[in-house]
Amino acid sequence: MIAGIWGRKIGMTQIFSSNKVVPVTVIDIADWLVTDIKTEGRDGYYALQVGQRKAKYRNSEFSQDWLADKKKYFSATREIKLEKAPDTIIIGKSIDVADVLSSGTSVDVVGLTKGAGFAGVVKRHGFGGGRASHGGTVLRAPGSISSYRSQGRVIKNKRMAGHMGCEQKTMAHLSVVAVEPKNQTILLRGSIPGKPGSLVYIKKSKA
Repeated sequence: MIAGIWGRKIGMTQIFSSNKVVPVTVIDIADWLVTDIKTEGRDGYYALQVGQRKAKYRNSEFSQDWLADKKKYFSATREIKLEKAPDTIIIGKSIDVADVLSSGTSVDVVGLTKGAGFAGVVKRHGFGGGRASHGGTVLRAPGSISSYRSQGRVIKNKRMAGHMGCEQKTMAHLSVVAVEPKNQTILLRGSIPGKPGSLVYIKKSKA
């Protein structure tokens, strides 16, 4: 049984449900085709390899020649792990989202957070900073970084300035508001990691 599906984040909007405004994230699940089937005998595990067809090949019919040069025809390839060998999956066909998700399903969404470049401790970790008046000189500087500094050492996991964002995060137990097979989109309640256009993996939540 397929437990998840790949898509691309479009952005956030809102819909009305029972006279209430519901914030939702729209995810595009169109143009994902099965490009390979991993088996335990050949690969050591069961999984589906799926690829998102590039925009200029959306109206083209799938050919086995595409598998010889996946980077040419697919913008991204990812895997979906399985517990056992699939029965009805065919290479070159898409996965029916209705077999995986439905309205009301609780899901976990995995994605990369937005990149924010090099950030200081105030922005990255929420430090308060030093006083801004009466001759304060600390301002947004980190201050002391441990008693080992005189020995040329810094304690591991010390919160300091550095690269911010681009980390894999999971939003757990989000609700599927609607599945629209005609538009090939999924509406999830709330926000998810990543910027518009980034890849996300949607999987069923564990009880």
